[in-house]
Amino acid sequence: MDIDLLVKVTSRAWSLNILTLMHRGVAGRQAALLSASGAGRTAFTKSLTYLIELGLIERNPGHGHPLRPEYRLTPLGTQYAARADQITVAAPKDSELILVRRAWTVPVLAVSQRPRYFGDIKKDLGGITDRALSQSLKTLHAQQWLTRDIDMNQRPPRPLYSAINAGIEISQAVNLGS
Repeated sequence: MDIDLLVKVTSRAWSLNILTLMHRGVAGRQAALLSASGAGRTAFTKSLTYLIELGLIERNPGHGHPLRPEYRLTPLGTQYAARADQITVAAPKDSELILVRRAWTVPVLAVSQRPRYFGDIKKDLGGITDRALSQSLKTLHAQQWLTRDIDMNQRPPRPLYSAINAGIEISQAVNLGS
């Protein structure tokens, strides 16, 4: 999985949810997906449109009414949908799913499979600001999805971050290596 595409996919709150629902066999009609997701219509529509722009979902030609189209996963979308489902399984509680829907949660966990410094995480994620990364790290640490250890061998001592518990499961589900 490509980190840049992962960052783009997770930038919309309902994208992973839509992919998961399609992977699980929810009908590709907008009304069925909207109902199953529990999202608001505007946020859902923006996420669906964005997934189409990313090439993960496409209109199913010859199916559906022009005003009520049907959608299907592309081959790339099928791969991402399977991973989105694994991420959802790793975070089964509603409070955890809310955290997963935040823009930087999954990408931060994805690059934190092994101990990393703040600067290394920031470099791997490209467009993340210091503030957004700092807030994500604090939230993930409070959720106990990330551990923060101090590397006393560095001068000055520096914190090392590493995914743990459900955070490591999410990181492994993303599987950046493939």
